[in-house]
Amino acid sequence: MEKARLFFIDNLRIVLITLVMMIHLSITYGGSGSWYYKEGQADQLSSIILSWHNGVVQAFSMGLFFLIAGYFTPGPYDRKGPRLFLKDRLLRLGIPVLCYDFIIGPLVAYPLIKTGAWQGSGSYLDYLARYYSRFHIGTGPLWFAEALLIFALGYALWRCVVGAGPRACPGQPHGVAPTSTDGKLPGGWAIAAFAVALGAISFIVRIWLPIGWAFGPLNLQFPFFPQYICLFIVGIAACRRDWLTRIPDAAGKFWLYAAIALVFIVFPALVVAGGGLNGDVTPFVGGFHWQCLGYALWEQVTGVAIMIALLVLFRKYLNHQGKLTQAASASAYTAYIIHGPVIILVALAIRSITLYPLLKFVLAVAISAPLCFALANVIRKLPLAKRIL
Repeated sequence: MEKARLFFIDNLRIVLITLVMMIHLSITYGGSGSWYYKEGQADQLSSIILSWHNGVVQAFSMGLFFLIAGYFTPGPYDRKGPRLFLKDRLLRLGIPVLCYDFIIGPLVAYPLIKTGAWQGSGSYLDYLARYYSRFHIGTGPLWFAEALLIFALGYALWRCVVGAGPRACPGQPHGVAPTSTDGKLPGGWAIAAFAVALGAISFIVRIWLPIGWAFGPLNLQFPFFPQYICLFIVGIAACRRDWLTRIPDAAGKFWLYAAIALVFIVFPALVVAGGGLNGDVTPFVGGFHWQCLGYALWEQVTGVAIMIALLVLFRKYLNHQGKLTQAASASAYTAYIIHGPVIILVALAIRSITLYPLLKFVLAVAISAPLCFALANVIRKLPLAKRIL
């Protein structure tokens, strides 16, 4: 029998990549975080709403990306073996990283200098000399592809050390459900314990490495990596046991209600009690502070709750595709790669328009997201890009 493609995961990836674009545009118009281009100083209301948006999306978006990536790792390894598996990963992940580092990255920053958004002078060659003097691998959003490549290398090494073992997801192409349904699903208490433990580990890391700290040579923000590593491993386990298609609807509903309470009640209460409205968020991002512990626990429990709720909702209501969503799904990875320069150029193009920051954010998202996917659909069909993208 032909296996059914997991359209709900494809559709979820489209939404997640759009949310990544929204985070970066949110920073552009006043939200917390680091990005190439920031447009002036937002008013307090805009800053609060956009920062709240970023905190919520950060809690689950990249972690869910890593879980999905882990879910679709054992199958290709089983089919191809270690050599072809690593060759494929080097091709699909390594080449985009190098292209972004050496070509797209410099082109992203240069318009900001020419428009005065960044300070700089001299010719383009002078600019390149300065750029490469501060060069590191995994520039901008492509840290994600770099991290996935490292995780793939780690997985291949682990499989070689422990032996082939049972085939994890026999015959599973990308996006297709595995055939094994062995093993019980984790219960609610086990999931809650996992999320709390993940929050505790994140807090311990952030005592010394606060949010915003990155390992310079590789541009990896280690304060977030406990979640990324653990969820990649969970994705591998979920593949063998087919967890993603077996989560009960009741569990999805429970975690959805929990996520709503955590986002709209617990988070504002935590920010107010911790003094976050005064503008000083330092105790939340790192150090031995109760605010840092509270935020780490909130972040991980909320992230896990939203992930489970989204997986169930998309599986139940969005497990199908039309021509438009099929094209967007096929172009999702390319859209992620190119979204940086696209949203920056859009922001620069509309910067002379006078709008309230929140409205300008909505306008920029409405233009940028469809444009990224449309351009990606063209780029991935180019002869040299077909094999990689």
